[in-house]
Amino acid sequence: MIIYSSSVADFKEAVDDNKITNRIEAAFVEKLGRKPAISERRSWNNSMQFMERIIRNSKVADDCGVLIEYNIPATSKRIDFLIAGQDDKQNQNFIIVELKQWEEAWSTEKEDIVKTSLNGGVRETTHPSYQAWSYRQYIVDMNAAVHSQDVNAHSVAFLHNYQEKNPEPLKSKQYEKMIAEAPLFLSHETKKLQEFIFKYVGKGKGMELLYNIENGKITPSKALIDHISALFDGNSDFVLLDEQKVAYETIVTLAKKQDKKRTIVIKGGPGTGKSVISMNSLGGLLRNSLNVKFVAPNSSFRNVMVEMLTKQSSRSKTRTKSLFLGSGSFVGADVDAFDVLIVDEAHRLKGKGAYMYKGVNQIEDIIKSTKTSVFFIDDMQRIRPDDIGTVDEIKRISKELGAEYHEYSLHAQFRCAGAEGYLNWVDDVLDIRQTGNFNGWDKAVFDFRIVDSPHRLYELIKDKQANGHKARLLAGYAWSWTGPKLGNTNGQIEDVILEEHGFKMPWNGYAIRESWAIHPDGIDQIGCVHTTQGLEFEYVGVIIGNDLRYDADTGTLFSDFKDYKDVTGKKGLKNDPARLNALIKNIYKILMSRGMKGCYIYCRDQALQAYIQTRLATTTL
Repeated sequence: MIIYSSSVADFKEAVDDNKITNRIEAAFVEKLGRKPAISERRSWNNSMQFMERIIRNSKVADDCGVLIEYNIPATSKRIDFLIAGQDDKQNQNFIIVELKQWEEAWSTEKEDIVKTSLNGGVRETTHPSYQAWSYRQYIVDMNAAVHSQDVNAHSVAFLHNYQEKNPEPLKSKQYEKMIAEAPLFLSHETKKLQEFIFKYVGKGKGMELLYNIENGKITPSKALIDHISALFDGNSDFVLLDEQKVAYETIVTLAKKQDKKRTIVIKGGPGTGKSVISMNSLGGLLRNSLNVKFVAPNSSFRNVMVEMLTKQSSRSKTRTKSLFLGSGSFVGADVDAFDVLIVDEAHRLKGKGAYMYKGVNQIEDIIKSTKTSVFFIDDMQRIRPDDIGTVDEIKRISKELGAEYHEYSLHAQFRCAGAEGYLNWVDDVLDIRQTGNFNGWDKAVFDFRIVDSPHRLYELIKDKQANGHKARLLAGYAWSWTGPKLGNTNGQIEDVILEEHGFKMPWNGYAIRESWAIHPDGIDQIGCVHTTQGLEFEYVGVIIGNDLRYDADTGTLFSDFKDYKDVTGKKGLKNDPARLNALIKNIYKILMSRGMKGCYIYCRDQALQAYIQTRLATTTL
């Protein structure tokens, strides 16, 4: 969506008459249905004066095209300024200009990351050239009017208030490659910027190109398809086995038809390969040139999937990351804006009133906005009251919206060393459901132990990690988490405390929360369900806190509202102990099913510890 567009002649006139900010604001209100923030108005008023002088002094033709505040399709990101036209060889070009009002910045050791003053403090953010490049790359990868025609894309960053330092941190050696991709211009370099703009668009005839960009079909380019295909090739994390392959081919075959609205539901418990199938489906549908996105409610899960797939530079990650969206991204989206949306962890989809979600029902948003919706779901993995993702709800909304409904179930176990019996035993022990594995499982295929202290649990997990295994320590939400504003940016405060053992460890750090599962620092921090759901390790150690206890007199597991510290997770459940208990048991089942080879546990409640030890002692398989 383009907020404002015009010819260069009209743009110059609007700035001269001091009308540009009002015109951008009027277009903003008309197209987005809300008023811009005061800071946005101030930014337009300031930056457009600079851009008008640049454009006027560059002497480009009056029929060049100008876009202001171009909303990149399927994202919340907006391009500040874009100018289109032809060069002296009649090649079609456009230039993205990322405008910054920065006055100071500092380099960092991180690739393409700098520090500057933002929102009242010094914060890390992407280098302006990187931001300009990433926007250009997205358009080149996804807009058919650009990648299927002879259109050349360029991008620059212009910091019109920034006085160059000596040495200049924004031009440090580690940023040279990115600046070569998207040149950086500071306040004294306006003449160079003018020359750059004239070189590529100076001969005008840009209005038709603007129209093509705005109305171009959103579909992956061959270059993006080749890029993603190369990431999957030889990646053992994403090999399909047996019924996983059947589910994958079912999804691709149905989605390719695009002749009617369809909903596909893939049901499966922990370890049945839902995420492997969903990721392969993303690659397969891209190879069929479909406009497909991977959707997951949990940002940690999304980011770990990108990390597992890329394992390369941040630029490769950014290019890949554009295919991944949060589940709240589809409020107000156009009907059938996408060809396919693949929703993993669909049991975590939200309803009205959920944190940061401005819509009514994420299932409805998703089905409305795509021709084919694919939901991977396990009804038993809902862990909060606002989790509305169920098979019944998806089926209901699909019928309401006229979507043809398909359902497929996964049964084979690919996690916990194939020990489906172990997972059934956990269901029985936690009283989630009665199973035929009440008396155990094949111990030879899965290592389960109950240990006598949290220190021993930590030692076991660290030992596994030191010997080359993927291992993490996890816990239920039975301890509060100190936020970054109180000095806990990356696990500096040890929130998980078991006084009776003199044991203290921090929760997963805020700075690495979205990559904690694979970050080197993660071994010394305790993960929660929100950083682990959907992921897997080889070994996990689970601390079961006082949010789940055992009553030996009645032989039942129970939960106490005050001992469960997830404020959002227990909202509205103070007088509903049965539902609270069910959600907490689901959480511990999820944590105890993250290990592929082994799970070790320690229960803070000694009655619960004794109960599980008794159950383990009576297993005969």
